[in-house]
Amino acid sequence: MKTTASPLLCWIILMIGVVATACSFIFIRESTEPPVMLAAWRVLLAVVLLSPAYLMARHKYGDLPYAQVLRRSLLPGIVLSAHFISWVIGARLSLGANATIIVNLVPLAMPLLLWMMFGEVMQRREWLATALAVSGLAVLAVDNLQLSAGHFLGDSICLLSMFLFALYLALARHHSQLPSIWLYVVPVYAVAGLTSLLAAPLFGPVAPTLENWNLLMVFGLAAVSTVIGHSALNFAMQNMRGQTVGMMMLAQFIVAGVIAYFLYNEVPTVLFYVASALMVSGILMVMLNQQADHAVAE
Repeated sequence: MKTTASPLLCWIILMIGVVATACSFIFIRESTEPPVMLAAWRVLLAVVLLSPAYLMARHKYGDLPYAQVLRRSLLPGIVLSAHFISWVIGARLSLGANATIIVNLVPLAMPLLLWMMFGEVMQRREWLATALAVSGLAVLAVDNLQLSAGHFLGDSICLLSMFLFALYLALARHHSQLPSIWLYVVPVYAVAGLTSLLAAPLFGPVAPTLENWNLLMVFGLAAVSTVIGHSALNFAMQNMRGQTVGMMMLAQFIVAGVIAYFLYNEVPTVLFYVASALMVSGILMVMLNQQADHAVAE
C-alpha cells in the first residue's frame, strides 16, 4: 500500500498508538465509573479536544456537507461503540485470562476482513509472522485459557468484540483518500460517543461523578488512549499494510504486562516471557516485510 507519509513516521505513529491504547487498562482499572459510561465520555471528550483540529482541517481542505459526513462516519462509529460495549459485557461474563487472550486475536480476523473488503492478500512473510506471533498466544492459552460451558457466552461475546475492533480498524482504510486524519476520526468518535451514551443507562449512571480522581481517569482515557491511541491506529491503517497494524496490536499485551509489573507489582509468569518473545519475533518479521514492501513500491 502506498503512503504519503514517510515509513519511519508511520512506524513511530503506530508504536505510539499501541502504547497509548495499552494504557487504557490503567485508566479503566483506576476508575470506579461504570465502563460503558466511561466508553461514552472518553470519545465524547476526545471530540471536544479534537474539534479545533477538525475545524482547521475542514477549513483547509474542505469536506462534504455535515449530513454526508455523518453518513460516512455512521458505520465505523457504531462499530466502535459496539466494540466498547461488547467488551465490557464479555469481560464480565468471562474469565480475565480468557478475555485477554481472545481480544488479542485481531491478527487472525484482520486478514479475512482485508481480503473481503479490499482484496488485500497476505504475503508469505506475513503468514509466517502471524503464525509465529499467534503461537505466543497459544502458549498463554495452554497455561491460562479455561474453556467451560459456564463461560461460553462471555467468551463468545469477547470474540465478537475482538472482531468488531478489527472491523473498526479495517473501515479506516475505506477513507484513506481523505487529506487529514481528523476529517475521519473526529466524526467517528462523535457517533461512537453518542451511541455509547444512549446505551449507558442500561449499565448504570450516565453522568460521571465529580470526584477529581475519576475525572482525571476519564480525561486520561480521552486524551491518551483515544486522541493519541485510536487516532494513531486509524492513521496507520490508512498508510500501512493492514496486517502490519493487526500484528502490532499484540504488542499491547506486552506493554500492559510491563505497566502492570511497575504500577501494581504483578509479576508475570515464565510463560509470559516465552509468549512475548514469540510475539516480538512475529512483529519484527512483519516490520521487515513492511519495509520490503515499501522498497518495492518505490
